[in-house]
Amino acid sequence: MNEAVAADVGAGGGEIIAEMPVLPPRMVVTEGWPPNTERARRLLGPRGAEIVEVAPGRPLPFADGEFELVGSRHPVRPDWPEIARVLSRGGTYLAQHVGPASAFELIEWFLGPPPRERLAREPEREAADARAAGLTVVDLRTARCRMEFLDVGAVVWILRRCVWWVPDFSVGRYRHRQRLLDQDIRQRGAFVAHSTRTLIEARHE
Repeated sequence: MNEAVAADVGAGGGEIIAEMPVLPPRMVVTEGWPPNTERARRLLGPRGAEIVEVAPGRPLPFADGEFELVGSRHPVRPDWPEIARVLSRGGTYLAQHVGPASAFELIEWFLGPPPRERLAREPEREAADARAAGLTVVDLRTARCRMEFLDVGAVVWILRRCVWWVPDFSVGRYRHRQRLLDQDIRQRGAFVAHSTRTLIEARHE
């Protein structure tokens, strides 16, 4: 298959696509957060990519079967019916999703055990949803990657970068938990958490 027409859904600031040395003849990226959309325009516009702002949860503004390849990295809730709709026959969806309970050791340190609805992102459930939308799941893999935090400063940095992990985080608000974490790191040498990722490849037959 010649992936001459491709889309990256939820592209953030376009950083991943920008790493590609060669883009398809037509490359479309979508993003829902305006600051990221502008960054993607600066990064990818000069290379001929089309940047389309699409609010989360809204239908993709593309024709049925418009793309031979659709990719995504870390989608919050994959819209499988829309993905299937915009894929051409024989087209492929290839993505890296956040896996189940990713970084939960660290999140639970600050917030306690998460409610059941946060225990989503199960690979088999996502695969079932893809099949229900009419796609054939070709490959499904999950990796559990070790994360080591050697000091509290590294924890503060990641929580300020991944603000959805502990949404109300501030150094002052969680000072006590940070002190306990510092003690734990000094005793053990590192705080260990695990980042999980799911690779999914699906085809529109």
